Amino acid sequence: MNTFRNSYGKTVLFSMVKAIQKNKDYLGEVDSLIGDGDHGMNMNKGFTLFEKQYSDKDFSFSEGLESLGTILFSQIGGSMGPIYGTIFMDAASAGMDLDEISVGNLADILSEGLTGLQEIVEAQVGDKTLVDTLSPAVDALKSAAASDTDLPQALEEMKSAAEKGMHSTKDLTAKYGRSSRLGERSRGVLDAGAVSCCIILKAMADGIAETL
Repeated sequence: MNTFRNSYGKTVLFSMVKAIQKNKDYLGEVDSLIGDGDHGMNMNKGFTLFEKQYSDKDFSFSEGLESLGTILFSQIGGSMGPIYGTIFMDAASAGMDLDEISVGNLADILSEGLTGLQEIVEAQVGDKTLVDTLSPAVDALKSAAASDTDLPQALEEMKSAAEKGMHSTKDLTAKYGRSSRLGERSRGVLDAGAVSCCIILKAMADGIAETL
């Protein structure tokens, strides 16, 4: 199987919702070490609002990303609302016209989200942000597409790359956000955004796999 149907968005998006809800407290604990401690609460608020508003509706993967992004951008506090809102809304725009989504298409969708993020926050790999999770995940999908890897395997490679990227933030010094003021004291702790991004990408992959 090398594609999944865009129309099966509800399964994928609600997999992401459940993952954030399940990890709300953990995300708060990670964030409290070098941040405000509200990352889990804010993310849970946004994803749960999406769940409540769309639980009785059908929507495509791209439409779901657009709707979730809009809610996160406009209705949750902190910096991560606009950041994730931008990622999801820009990602959605790359897939709206697709009926079937291939490995290459998924790479393009997530790459568009990454590009949108980097237009508002100039973070690069190594700056201890969610870019350290998202960028290698995109690269893994691009490599999988180039080598004609089938979708289930490509999803596993994306998950592995995201997790490795997330763990890399533990040894980095923060360059952005409140934690950047800590300098070297920010080293030794995972970045909360990188953690939530990994949770989201793994849940997205699992949700897609469920539709196959």
